[in-house]
Amino acid sequence: MKFSPPVNRAVTSKDVKYAFERFFSVNVGGQYASYFSSIEGAPSAPTKGVKPISGITTPDDQTIVFKLKEPQAVGVASALVMPISAPVPEEYASKFDAKNPSTYNTHVVATGPYMVKNDAQGNTVGYQAGKSIDLVRNPNWDKSTDYRPAYLDEIQMTTNESDASIAAQQVLTGSHLALDTNPPAAQLKDAVTTKKGQFVQLPGGGYRYFPLNTTIKPLDNINVRKAIIAAFDRDAALKARGGKFTGDIPTHFLPPGIPGFEEAGGMAGPGYDFLKNPRGDMTVATNYMKKAGYPSGKYTGNAKLLLIAANADPGKAQAQVAKAQLEKLGFKIQFRTVPQDAVYTEYCQVPKKQVAICGSAGWFKDFTDPQSMLEVTFKGKNIAPNGGNNNLAQLNDPKIDAAMDKASTLQGDARLKAWADIDKQITADAPAVPFDWDKTTIIWSKDVNGVGNGYYDGLDFAFASLK
Repeated sequence: MKFSPPVNRAVTSKDVKYAFERFFSVNVGGQYASYFSSIEGAPSAPTKGVKPISGITTPDDQTIVFKLKEPQAVGVASALVMPISAPVPEEYASKFDAKNPSTYNTHVVATGPYMVKNDAQGNTVGYQAGKSIDLVRNPNWDKSTDYRPAYLDEIQMTTNESDASIAAQQVLTGSHLALDTNPPAAQLKDAVTTKKGQFVQLPGGGYRYFPLNTTIKPLDNINVRKAIIAAFDRDAALKARGGKFTGDIPTHFLPPGIPGFEEAGGMAGPGYDFLKNPRGDMTVATNYMKKAGYPSGKYTGNAKLLLIAANADPGKAQAQVAKAQLEKLGFKIQFRTVPQDAVYTEYCQVPKKQVAICGSAGWFKDFTDPQSMLEVTFKGKNIAPNGGNNNLAQLNDPKIDAAMDKASTLQGDARLKAWADIDKQITADAPAVPFDWDKTTIIWSKDVNGVGNGYYDGLDFAFASLK
């Protein structure tokens, strides 16, 4: 394989080594370093600048060796499918990685059939932040050495469409278009029921949820959180995304299709009373509010909780449902919508922004293992105080952290049982309102031969084509 212009040289194992090392730099801000913390010499905290990692060696240009200090090969091997292993040329990228934050994202080079359109200096002129990405053919890609046909000549992505229903309708009735997200409810139903050949449904391998920030009062009270979940009409939230076409209502966090799901209770779940009724149970909710110290069964304090959501449906619609459900229990809500790409990076992932409820949150498999579904999102040790934090609820339970440390070293049936038990513990802590075990529906125009990718739940541009 060769890097795209302006690098233009063959990829070696040293480029993968550098990709790992830069990931631990505070300038790059890798968000799932915990999967690789067992590598010998891996930093325990983000480093200033890119530092060598002693446990990663490259005896020749085609070989990379990972030496682990703990028996966590199952997780490390599985996680190698993630973007951290995509090669990065040090001699080209280091000057961008020296900046905080790194500017490599606007100079990125590719190894596959497509690259972001760039100029002679490597500036990605095809990337307009928050607006668009233009992918063109990588002239250094060799079709004879790749199993992917890559029929398309160019892919133009437009981001942050303010009205997803209009975008979805344009896709279904237009030409040479696809939608890279679940369409809103009306268009989803239209596609599934009347547009044969214009969609694919992929098992999401994930969950959509409303994280409850456990560091903010009164959400720091477990009984308050249980009351919120008990009262919540999760069926209404699912319908806001498209109802039964979008997925099933969860009873815990490990989703169908992920190992450990059955051991954690399957579709029925662990049987906690506050998750029993998907349409909400005010009697159960009232009892938990009384346990929390509110004799009336409703919140009577003065706190105003910040609810952040995407400014387009279905994210906006589901968050409006969340607002109504919280208000049923007397909570005062400050509801704010922002562009989709800002929901995480500027608000929900930044603890100092004091977001009480993230209204457009979801987590999908990093790799097919229960660790990838629970560790990043609920391990206290993974809370990143300065941004890039995926533990949106900021759950920090030492018992759960210790159980995760142990479970990550196990294999086979013992591994699945351990992570299933952790799933039950997390669910019992009530850190979030889970409302959708997701099925992703990708739609396209009638003159597109769409192909779905079940790993990242999107259209596979390397296999899709035009009629």
